[in-house]
Amino acid sequence: MADDVEIFLGTITHEQRQSDARLLVALMTEVTGQPPAMWSGGIIGFGSRHYKYESGREGDTPAIGFAPRKGQTVLYLTGYLDAYEDLLKRLGPHTNGKGCLYVKRVDQADQQALREIVARSYETAAVI
Repeated sequence: MADDVEIFLGTITHEQRQSDARLLVALMTEVTGQPPAMWSGGIIGFGSRHYKYESGREGDTPAIGFAPRKGQTVLYLTGYLDAYEDLLKRLGPHTNGKGCLYVKRVDQADQQALREIVARSYETAAVI
């Protein structure tokens, strides 16, 4: 699967997005201890977690992952972002949705805060 990730990274034509993606692959591999894997929608994920909604719908999703999109990199975290509020204050410029963190320049983010966000998300996924 790491070969699939490397092939995918090679298709990213925007130089900054590719650089940021490679930075995140290295960081997330180190923090999670998991190899990168391709998930649907161009998401690079690390580990997995199973979810089940009250409706009965269930499935698997990365424990943590990201997608290099055209205008920014999207990080998919476990839980709502208010659980990361203390770290987001240190991260630097970003925007967010309920469980997504949008970063234009990963290389300019506070790397220690980013590592802690990744670790917290991965650890949260293990207990959900």
